[in-house]
Amino acid sequence: MPLKIRKNHSPEPPETCALTECMAIIGGAWTTNVIWSLRAGPRRFSELRIDIPPVSPKVLTTRLRELEQRGVIVREVKPTSPPSVEYSLTPLGARLVPAIEAIVDVGHKLKHENAAYGSSAQAAEDEGADAPVERKRAV
Repeated sequence: MPLKIRKNHSPEPPETCALTECMAIIGGAWTTNVIWSLRAGPRRFSELRIDIPPVSPKVLTTRLRELEQRGVIVREVKPTSPPSVEYSLTPLGARLVPAIEAIVDVGHKLKHENAAYGSSAQAAEDEGADAPVERKRAV
């Protein structure tokens, strides 16, 4: 028998939900890492690549362009020889940093809890391995 779909009794979200709006900005892969790296000041592309080693140059370029279009970062070409480009947070980008800091804080706590849970679960599993196994006979 198929499951009956239950009606959602939650109030309807506004046309543009604040969470949806925020996630549209920071939801892309590596986006929060870019903002996190820029929180201390301007960085060049090569520095961001060092800050975020797993990101590919193509993805980093895409994220930087998206963040620039959304007004989160500013791209500044420096008049040096050879020319260099620096990226920095706009006031909008700076307002996102506390939210990302909160996510990082929760991530640290989860990592610690999962490590503690993993070690206690492993210990319980190890303890259980030495215990005799009760088997019930079918009657």
